[in-house]
Amino acid sequence: MIRIVEVGPRDGLQNEKTILSTEDKFNFIAALAESGLKSIEVTSFVKAPAIPQMADAVELFTKVKNELSGRTSFPCLVPNLKGYETARNLGVKEIAIFTATSDSFTKKNINATVDESFERMKEVTGAAKKDNVMIRGYVSTAFGCPYEGTMDVKRLINVTKRLFELGVYEVSIGDTIGVAIPQQVRSYIKALKSEFPIGKLAMHFHDTRGMALTNIYVSLEEGITTFDSSAGGLGGCPYAKGATGNVATEDVWYLLNSQGLDTGIDIAKLAEASKMILEKINRQTESKFLRAYLNTGKV
Repeated sequence: MIRIVEVGPRDGLQNEKTILSTEDKFNFIAALAESGLKSIEVTSFVKAPAIPQMADAVELFTKVKNELSGRTSFPCLVPNLKGYETARNLGVKEIAIFTATSDSFTKKNINATVDESFERMKEVTGAAKKDNVMIRGYVSTAFGCPYEGTMDVKRLINVTKRLFELGVYEVSIGDTIGVAIPQQVRSYIKALKSEFPIGKLAMHFHDTRGMALTNIYVSLEEGITTFDSSAGGLGGCPYAKGATGNVATEDVWYLLNSQGLDTGIDIAKLAEASKMILEKINRQTESKFLRAYLNTGKV
């Protein structure tokens, strides 16, 4: 089975201009869980002025924890020790930490260099390991940076290695601005496979230039079985002008389904979840499959 990590409620909604009510976010997450998704990133424990869309993280996670049960995991992003402590006190069982291959990007994003980001993450992971909290790592700008251009695979390998040394169980390799091309993706994955177990790597593609699904197909050929995606194609990147959202979960489902690969997702329920949230934020979907499905009702 292919594992889909749904990042719409966090990575998607944090980049949308509309700030939704906690109830609307909860209903979205509940609908995603009902569709069969087993890992749904709920929110981020950041300062409200920095990302006002995530200001209700405490209320939202508390509601999710109290009202949604079952086999779905609900990881949350934490930027620093204070954010982690808030998450831990709420009972968060899995966190995500993040860095990048580019100093320029991390300075824009968190006002720190890559090395400085690791110092912050070291505090978080040290505490999380003591608390038996699972840790997932993100690497942004893995293939290209809006400020520094194409990123060398050696940088990616170095950052990935450092994340594993911190104790993450998996590293998500992010094409933050959607510049990766198939030849580059294949080359970088081959280099990563020579250093790390393929089962501990995930891919996180944005579809800015329409290459995300092609890059996912190449990743599948290279043995990747975990992909991040965003329902309806929500999101973007506030520190990368022109970057569109993550590849749409519906489009990823259609590609995988066409290859006879199981995701455990009920596409009708997923489409309804995306339709609901898109109406709340008053925007059209970026997903070609979802547009066709909502118009025809047919796969």
